[in-house]
Formats: sequence, C-alpha cells, structure tokens
Amino acid sequence: MFRRLLIANRGEVAVRVARAAKELSISPIGVASESDLGARWLEVMDEVVCLGPSAARESYLAMERVVQAALQTRCGALHPGWGFLSENPRFAALCEQHGVTFVGPPSAAMEVMGRKAPAKAAMRAAGVPVIPGSVGLLTDVEHAVACARESGYPVILKADAGGGGRGMRKCFDEAQLRDAYAQASAEAESAFGSGALYLEKYLEGGRHIEVQVMADRFGACVHVGERECSVQRNHQKLVEESPSPVLGAGERARLGAIAVRAAQSIGYVGAGTVEFLRADDGALYFMEMNTRLQVEHGVSELTSGLDLVKLQLKVAAHHRLGLAQADVTSTGHAIEIRVNAEDPAQQFRPAPGTLQAFDFPRDLGPGTIRVDTHMRAGDSVSPYYDSLIAKVLAHAPTRDTAIETLLRCLRACRVEGVATTIPLHLKVLDSAEFRSGNYDTRAIPGWR
Repeated sequence: MFRRLLIANRGEVAVRVARAAKELSISPIGVASESDLGARWLEVMDEVVCLGPSAARESYLAMERVVQAALQTRCGALHPGWGFLSENPRFAALCEQHGVTFVGPPSAAMEVMGRKAPAKAAMRAAGVPVIPGSVGLLTDVEHAVACARESGYPVILKADAGGGGRGMRKCFDEAQLRDAYAQASAEAESAFGSGALYLEKYLEGGRHIEVQVMADRFGACVHVGERECSVQRNHQKLVEESPSPVLGAGERARLGAIAVRAAQSIGYVGAGTVEFLRADDGALYFMEMNTRLQVEHGVSELTSGLDLVKLQLKVAAHHRLGLAQADVTSTGHAIEIRVNAEDPAQQFRPAPGTLQAFDFPRDLGPGTIRVDTHMRAGDSVSPYYDSLIAKVLAHAPTRDTAIETLLRCLRACRVEGVATTIPLHLKVLDSAEFRSGNYDTRAIPGWR
C-alpha cells in the first residue's frame, strides 16, 4: 500500500479521500490555491502544498504544478477526486510518466470514454445498446440533417468533448436543426476547446440511471447497483437514489451485467459509472461513462456497505478486488441531496458568503443520516469554485422511510448566512410526483 497520497482536489472530496487514506494508514497530502490556504478543511491533511493563485487554471487545473507537488512531497500516488483534472487523460498520462500512480483508470481507457463519439463506437463494438443517431462525429450541418432524417425528429445535438448541457441543442424539425448547428458548435468550442458535435434521437421523458462499477488490474469487475439521477436542472443532478424506483429485479440485473461488460471491454480499472437513459418503453441506452469517482458515490456505499474510496486505493496499489458479483449485496434504500450555496428563487444564482450557522441533525430517525461536507459554522463559501457545501444522505429499510428521514433532517437543520438549495429539496422530497417514483428528466418534481 502507498505511504503518502497527494489529493489533487479541494473541499468535500478532499476531506472524503483523506478520511479513507488515514483509515488505510496512508498519509494524506493536500493542495490548495492561495485563496484556500488557511481553510479549516485543510486540517485533515498531514501536509499542504500551495499550487498558485485563486483561479483554478493557475492552481487546481495546472497539471505540471500538481504533479510537481506530488513529487516534492514524495507521494507514491495521486487521487484526483472529481471535477478539475479527474477525467483528463493527459493528466493521468503525465502522472504515469513521472512514476506517480494515478488513482483511476489507465489514460488509454480515459481517452476512449472521454469523447462521446469514440465511447459510443466502443460500446457498439461491445454489444452495448446506444441511442440511435450519427455513427461518429458530424462533418457539417448537411450531415446532421441526413442523420436526423434517418433517426426521425426530435433529435439533440451534443458536444463530443463536453457535458453539463453546454453545446447541447434540442431540435424538433429541420429548420431548428439548421439554426442550432452553428450555435452548438461555437458553444462547444468555447467551453471545451472543440466544436465537434454528434447527433442522437431525442428521447423525451426518459430516466437517467447510472451503474457504479469497480474493476481491478487482474480482470475482475463488479457493479455496485444503480443510482436514479433523473431529478436534474440543466442536466445537473440534484437528487440521487438507489435502488431506482422504476426498475424491476430482472431489469436491474440485466443493466448491471451490461455495465460490467462495458467496463471490461475497454480494460477499465478502478471506480467508474456507466450512465444509461431508460426510455418510456423500458428500452435502455448507453449515454456515457464517467471515468472517476462520482459525487453521489455515498448512495452506493450506504446500500452496499462498501467503502468505494478504500477500494479505489487498494486497486491502484495493485491489490486484487477480492469481490465476486455474488459478494455485492444491496440493503435498504438511500437518497442523497446536494446542498449548494445557490438561491433557487433567483435562478439558482451562486451565493458565496460566510456560514453563520451550519448544523444538520443526524438523530431524528426513523432511518440514518450521513452528511458529507468540508464546511463548519464560520467558514466562508468561496466565489471561485463549485458551490457545493454539503451532501445529505438518508438510508432506511424502505424508500418511504428514507424520504421521511431526509425530510426530518432538512426541516430541522440550521444553515444561515448564505442562500441554499434546501427549500428546493424540501419541495421535491415532499411532492406527490417524487414520492410516487413517477418522474423523469423533463421537470423537477414539486418545483413550480
């Protein structure tokens, strides 16, 4: 096992990885920008290296500085967390070149799955169902029009290199497609440095369901159940739960087996998430693979009893996974909400500031509460980075009990000093649509 681990991230994910490292007797080494120096979450680190100015491109995204920090602190491995450099194959390769173990998949696997068109091609070759659309990238608007005629409207343009809704346009006829093509390409170029697009049939009213996988370097791979992620705003997840209320036992087993096949087909190693769209008719289609640990990994940890970060570190250190699929069981129901320092009443405008109160009660029952956070009362929410300040998770024997547990916690919590998304989550969890399990990606249940 590694003796020292550089955690190339900040905030909640850095604290989460540091906790797992210490439980494995690994010394966690942190990094920070100038504006993060002195933050109390850095207290969990045994040592901290300043990467540079507040701007992420000059600190957390500066690949050479991050690798240099690992080398100068004698770290044998580097954990990228999520966001920032976690899915950058060039960064993974840079770590490999300097003898620093990258806690994640091989750079070659990241390269394949990091672009949507090669990823879909790889999945087609592995026999994984993909959404109908263009085979490969679009060459121009006429190519897009031809593909749309074959697939049938509505269709959606997507950025090959991107995510999060940027470079994405829904088109319901040819005129809309022709108008949207240049705009989508320009937005993708601005956001991701590549204007390449591909086209898919737009499946309205689908469910976003992802499967957690874990693989070692010796060919073993298991799935750790699925997570329902259909409550979204602008393609950003707000609520995650497991198991999905829409899947039956047979469908669940089939989806897990498909996800494992997808990961094994590209020689995947470590934690990853295979994301699917479930159409109204029950058909399941591959969308993409996130080649990293997910923000919502705690949902799978609560239902499985596994520590996914510890498994990541063990696999990276060339240990065998030590798990067969039959060893992975699911117990109860887990739900997570993301608490962001944003004002839902003001179009989710970021709300940096100082937390005057920050308390989530964990003992109100009937299930259990887990709070993943790096914040305490008196801490400041930075305007420079992601607005996530906490993830609140409930686990209980049934879905209804998990919902009630989470509602009790959120109704009694005290978060003062900044606006948050808690009012939104209260409406979602208490809505008839969410409670019924009959919701999809088109609208936020209970919100306006």
